[in-house]
Amino acid sequence: QVQLVESGGGSVQAGGSLRLSCAASGYTVSVRCMGWFRQAPGKEREGVAAIYTIGGNTYYTDSVKGRFAISQETRHTLYLQMNSLKPEDTAMYYCAARSFVGCGLYRSFYNYWGQGTQVTVAS
Repeated sequence: QVQLVESGGGSVQAGGSLRLSCAASGYTVSVRCMGWFRQAPGKEREGVAAIYTIGGNTYYTDSVKGRFAISQETRHTLYLQMNSLKPEDTAMYYCAARSFVGCGLYRSFYNYWGQGTQVTVAS
């Protein structure tokens, strides 16, 4: 089992920045891919960014390319640096981990999830 705990959410003005963190514990040696997802009220949960723990390949949804950056310090800590934030980035952000080969932004890929951290961007 892998446990994930997010932190770093908050409220910012449009154009501002936030850095989200995800602390992983448990059987982290099994993790092959980690990602960030978000869900706004009334919308589906969407993949934002992902990183393959072997090799470091990264994946981003088009709406955040050039503004967000995913990174991993170790198997235990995942980050999402969010710059030039927009009101449409407002959502609950979730950290996710996958213990199988392969990586991407499909929700069904992931078998571990955190509880989420709220990001609110005011216009």
